[in-house]
Amino acid sequence: MTGARGRPGGTGGGAGEEPPPTGGPQPVDGPPPVERVASPPVDHPFLLAIKPLVDAMGGDLVAPEQASGDDVVLAWEGADLVAVRLPHLSDSLDHILAELARRHGMPLSELDRKTKQSVVRALEQRGAFSVRHGVETVAGALGVSRFTIYNYLNRENATNSTGNAKKAQGAEGGE
Repeated sequence: MTGARGRPGGTGGGAGEEPPPTGGPQPVDGPPPVERVASPPVDHPFLLAIKPLVDAMGGDLVAPEQASGDDVVLAWEGADLVAVRLPHLSDSLDHILAELARRHGMPLSELDRKTKQSVVRALEQRGAFSVRHGVETVAGALGVSRFTIYNYLNRENATNSTGNAKKAQGAEGGE
């Protein structure tokens, strides 16, 4: 389209020019707008690459035009392709617990004590206990008390600080 549309002082309707389109806001000076893709194909290589990461975080993929304040809009070759809606921290912990239950093939409350301790170690490494009410949430999922969670954490921290937990257990057991 030719014409002076979008330029200060332009008429957009002179001889040999197309009249400006009607309706909607007209572009103004500044960088050209980034093209938005209405709905990217589900088999787009970029989406295929990021989907496992977004799923692991407990996030959602949404169309760029549906993005809200905290969503992260991702572009591909100069066009907005998809937005990632990040979960709230408490939702992330619930998502992590659900994923752990899927991995173990049963509700976390049905795991044996040793496996529950390994789950608590994994959750500590992922920062689960830095989330407000994290200990309570994990305790509920594991079917134990907060006190038990703190005992698991303290035992793990004590083991890590000595560095020779297996040797100490072997000496106590008469091995």
